[in-house]
Amino acid sequence: MDKSTTADNNEQNIQPDVLTEGKAKILLEKKNVFYNPVQQFNRDLSIAVLTEYSKERSNSECEKKKGAKNENSAEGLRILEALSATGLRSIRYAKEVPGINIIVANDISAQAVEAIKRNVAYNEVENIVQPHNDDATMVMYQNRKTKFDVVDLDPYGCPSTFLDGAVQCLKDNGLLLVTATDMAVLAGNSPETCYVKYGAVSLKSKSCHEMALRILLQHIASHAGRYGKVIVPVLSISADFYIRVFVKLHSSQMACKRNTSNLGLVYQCVGCESITIQPLGTTNEKNTHKLPQAPVVDKLCSFCKHKHHMGGPIWTGPLHNKDFVQKILNAIDSEEDNHLKKLACVRRIQGILHVVNEELDIPLYYQLDRLTSVVKLQVPPMIQFRSAILNAGYRVSYSHAHKTSIKTDAPNQLIWDIVRALERGNPIKREKLEAASAGLAILNGESVTQVSFQRHADAVPFSQRQKLTRFQLNPTAHWGPGTRSTTIIQEHRQSSKQERNQNKHKKRKRGEEEEAAVESCREDKKTRLDDESVA
Repeated sequence: MDKSTTADNNEQNIQPDVLTEGKAKILLEKKNVFYNPVQQFNRDLSIAVLTEYSKERSNSECEKKKGAKNENSAEGLRILEALSATGLRSIRYAKEVPGINIIVANDISAQAVEAIKRNVAYNEVENIVQPHNDDATMVMYQNRKTKFDVVDLDPYGCPSTFLDGAVQCLKDNGLLLVTATDMAVLAGNSPETCYVKYGAVSLKSKSCHEMALRILLQHIASHAGRYGKVIVPVLSISADFYIRVFVKLHSSQMACKRNTSNLGLVYQCVGCESITIQPLGTTNEKNTHKLPQAPVVDKLCSFCKHKHHMGGPIWTGPLHNKDFVQKILNAIDSEEDNHLKKLACVRRIQGILHVVNEELDIPLYYQLDRLTSVVKLQVPPMIQFRSAILNAGYRVSYSHAHKTSIKTDAPNQLIWDIVRALERGNPIKREKLEAASAGLAILNGESVTQVSFQRHADAVPFSQRQKLTRFQLNPTAHWGPGTRSTTIIQEHRQSSKQERNQNKHKKRKRGEEEEAAVESCREDKKTRLDDESVA
């Protein structure tokens, strides 16, 4: 037997690694097919949302056409996963979400589609999952007439290029699932790039993760509006290194005209970072559109006399449908939907959804540590600050996006009155503050509210009293979105990237010095040869 035959036999005997997630098993034969284990929460949450949506859609169709043949309800959901990679998400949907008819698992990479075919066959879901090899936008444009009930977009980076096709190929009241991982752009590191990609200017704000959600939602709304459709956010989540939104779309020219009442510009003081929203439109009791009064801020901040930065437009309407969220929580707790209880991230899903249910439908939030750092004050207990707001007659909640967030309908005046009251109880050395600083201006300002720090009964929310997993810690070291088109499974592959980046400036400098030394040697040799030729 020759060596080549032996090698072929050994290669045939090598069994591919099998990765198990939920009820799906994925064959890991190729090293350049993308998989990121950190996004299991994303997939688990999507399964919980789709399970409730499927149930809701089925009940709705049955109510509309009782006793009549209804093709939609009989056939079940038609889903497109436009960027499928290994097919893991589609396979999990097929095996874990009830009421699905067809899932088109598409990818532009022929190699990825071959992996999808193998995985679909291995999981025995050929009757539901259809592997498809094409450009995602082409698939969506080609299905503008046949349409899908659900479109799932989970790209690497920005989803903007896929949204036009997505809103066109969705059925009325269809569900659009969108992930964005380019958080540096959405969080204010590159406002001009954010405008190019999303049609909005991002700001470096402590509430940047919620602002990222609202920028993405306004961008989806702008695409939908071109075709007479409006969006109804079902659930909008900032988690880990990405944002994920679940949005229903339905046709309504009248509602499209009221879109501006759900949009606004953001004014943020560069000194104290006070936030003010400028609506782009308002509606009266008769749902008649009106132009808003503007501007909502003076040239200088009324609290610290610093200038403002302006960002947006952002979505100012609700981020979530609280009734839908509560149905998901009820389904997890019920005895009928045991498959949801078996999700690996079910505790985290429950915790975040409870916080979402507690969130106020008010744009953006403050962070307690940042508020107190403006005046160089020690951070007080969160319960104390929340009690002061509640005792003043206003509402307050956390945001799921940050554990020290303060989301409230209280005016900025009350926020700074509370900060001043805290400082009076624990005075700072004001001489340490610069004369023109925002902190000194805040402390010297006049308070108009009698602040009470007496503990309020609602200062600790239900999710905190129940000790739910509300805010997740980083699951692994050196974690993140990974790299494009590569398998990220073992920690050492992520660590290698970190190792390559360690001391990169010193390595570059050392390389330049070595190159200069080589060039010097060449010059010396040339000079020596010239001298020898002259001699």
